[in-house]
Amino acid sequence: MIQKLSVFIILLCGVVSIGNAQVLNDDYDIEQQLLASTKQLNQFFKRFNGEENNKGVELEPGDRQYRNPRLRKRYISMLFDEEYAQISKDLKTRFINYTTKSDQPKFLGLRSEDWFAVVNTTFEYEGREEAITLYMQMQQEGLGYEWVISKVSFGRYKEMFDKQRGETKEFLHPMSHELDFMNLRKALVKNGSPESYTLADYEPDYLTLFIYEVKKGLLKFNTVNRINFHFFSLDGWYFSLNNFNRAGYNTGWLISDLTEINKPQKEQLLKIIYDQK
Repeated sequence: MIQKLSVFIILLCGVVSIGNAQVLNDDYDIEQQLLASTKQLNQFFKRFNGEENNKGVELEPGDRQYRNPRLRKRYISMLFDEEYAQISKDLKTRFINYTTKSDQPKFLGLRSEDWFAVVNTTFEYEGREEAITLYMQMQQEGLGYEWVISKVSFGRYKEMFDKQRGETKEFLHPMSHELDFMNLRKALVKNGSPESYTLADYEPDYLTLFIYEVKKGLLKFNTVNRINFHFFSLDGWYFSLNNFNRAGYNTGWLISDLTEINKPQKEQLLKIIYDQK
């Protein structure tokens, strides 16, 4: 009897062992599939939100796996750049817990506010190739949505409108009206810094100037060099996406920067991104 019982226990242990191994293998396979490249931005959104399974098939809202918190934790943890991003494990964990909180989960929407694209381009300008940064955001138009250019950053414009400030700033004498503003010639023709004679809060509209020069054929588009996306749509958090084209599973659109921010920090960070620092 004792001998039979021993044989049964050994067999049972073997079955359990094989079962555990199978689970581990399945787990590994799923992980490898999830690590596969996030080739499209739309795929990043679906993975972040838990709206597709590990085989890349879109889940219907009625599916029990749709936006499942447990799966989302796993999905989101694999959406980070593993090679270059300097994001601590603790910060990553807090972000994942914040976004997958069972009573207040956070999701991303393609049409939500507070996310935008920064597009680095090359134009031809005055016979030279020039780098121009275009800031793109989505807006509602008609029955749908569209990407539009919201701002432009161009080094040549910044140099052109580098307005003087303070005591050294050139100015029109306060009695100029008595001379029928004759000194406007000096200000606008000879001086070369007409922006010095504008209101203190004057800010040049680079986008209008950019559109004007494109329409006049002075700026000619060459190519898009690089794109990245910035997200401020999750309260208290900022993260950016970059496209990593490299061998291995950790490729495609991945989170390359992540930080917790308050409102003043958000404003400061926006200034840096929009080249207004």
